Amino acid sequence: MTGVADLDDLCRHMTPRLVDGVFVYCTFTDFRLPAGLEPVCTFREAEGLSAIVSKREAEAGALPYVFPCRLITLTVHSSLDAVGFLARISAHLSRAGIACNVVAAFHHDHLFVPEARADDTLGILRAIASEPSRT
Repeated sequence: MTGVADLDDLCRHMTPRLVDGVFVYCTFTDFRLPAGLEPVCTFREAEGLSAIVSKREAEAGALPYVFPCRLITLTVHSSLDAVGFLARISAHLSRAGIACNVVAAFHHDHLFVPEARADDTLGILRAIASEPSRT
C-alpha cells in the first residue's frame, strides 16, 4: 500500500485523532524494558532505550518520566518520503508556542504534544486541513 506524498493532499486528509490517555517519556540506560511494560514506541539511542508509555503504567511501575503529553494520530496514510508535511504542521504549532514530538511510523504520523495543549493542537490541525490548496 502506497502512502500519500502530495503535501496538499496530506494536509487536506490528515484527520487528526486524539488517542485516549496521557503518555510520558522514559529512558532505560541498561537498554532493557521493565517486565510487563508495553510502550507505544521505543527508540535505541547511545544513552539508552527511550520509551513512550502511558503515564498510568509509568506511575504503577514507579518509573521516572518526563513530558506528560497527549497523542494525536494523523490518520492519513503518509508516504515515508513525503516532503514538507511535518514541516508545515511544525511551523503552525511553533507559531502557537506548542511543543511537538513526532513519530513517523509506517502508516501514519503521530504527534505528542503537552497534555494541556491537546485541544489547541487539534484546532490548529483542523484549520490546516481546511486551508485552500497551495499549489
